[in-house]
Amino acid sequence: MRQIVLDTETTGLDPDQGHRIIEIGCVELVNRRVTDNRYHQFLQPDRDIDEAAQEVHGITLADLADKPRFADIVQDFLDFVRGAELVIHNAPFDVGFLNAELARADPALGRIEDYCGIVDTLKLARRQHPGQNNTLDGLCKRYGIDNSQRSLHGALLDAEILADVYLALTGGQTDLLLEGEPAAGTGSAAPARLDARRPALVVIRAEGEELAAHRAYLERLRAGGRCLWPEEGA
Repeated sequence: MRQIVLDTETTGLDPDQGHRIIEIGCVELVNRRVTDNRYHQFLQPDRDIDEAAQEVHGITLADLADKPRFADIVQDFLDFVRGAELVIHNAPFDVGFLNAELARADPALGRIEDYCGIVDTLKLARRQHPGQNNTLDGLCKRYGIDNSQRSLHGALLDAEILADVYLALTGGQTDLLLEGEPAAGTGSAAPARLDARRPALVVIRAEGEELAAHRAYLERLRAGGRCLWPEEGA
């Protein structure tokens, strides 16, 4: 399974008012393992950057003067994300900007949903932690993820942090704590990443006497009316 954790920085809040993407950052996950594969691009927006937006990400027009436009990199970007599942925090925001940029570059390109599935980690977090602080910073605190480098927002840095948050959100760590272990967000370590070089785990399946003993045990449970396992093949 290939997933792309994605974040953008923009000139403002609303693509319908002509605001543009000025930075895209992507981190690849393959079978829930963070790889070294990244996509990172600054973009020339051909418009001013709102002061409030600049205070968030710190990117100025001078920083972008020699950068390509979205239309110049759109094929490389689509080639990178094509067929993957995009993991985005507050997905409607980034998806709205991506679709506006695609339409501006070439309406025939369609929508980002035509190329990728979408997972919204904000929606996942609200379902898992209703009524709590589910910003990216809030989730980092809850799961003990180091975001000390995040004095300003940056698309690639935020995508790397979000990759750890997503693995924590979907890994079930908070449901599998042993008695006496700290809960996530109370000093627990960040979720461990599996080394991409680690060989696949060997699966040893039961057979012969082990299967026969298992069936006999299930029969005893069924006789007592306490068996929750379905019949084989059910």
